[in-house]
Amino acid sequence: MMDVHKGIFGETDNFACKMKRKPRLMVIIAMREAKVIGYKAGYEMDKDKFYSWLGGVDAVYRNRGIASALMEKQHEYLKQSGYHIVQTKTKNKWRNMLLLNIKHGFEAVETYYNERGVHKIVLEKKLVN
Repeated sequence: MMDVHKGIFGETDNFACKMKRKPRLMVIIAMREAKVIGYKAGYEMDKDKFYSWLGGVDAVYRNRGIASALMEKQHEYLKQSGYHIVQTKTKNKWRNMLLLNIKHGFEAVETYYNERGVHKIVLEKKLVN
């Protein structure tokens, strides 16, 4: 999973350590044979809201519906677990992720500039049972 993460984001940036500190962390992995080709990670914000944090698909396996399948699996699990909202954040530079989120029912609810001056887009989706 770390290889996929590094291939997408360019570094692991203490990703494993950050994962250990997340409440009710959930990771879904896509594999082909014995190789991890994609992942979706998130964690609980509160009993009703889940944050879909990071994820991606190895460049070789993109445009095959893998990211959509990971998202659908995550959302089904969240519904079954009693969450009502899933939230995520993205940047304009991650256009494919922004479009994928919108395609799967997310709505932009807020934008802001983080402490480093990076413009972020906050998206939320209501989960319906």
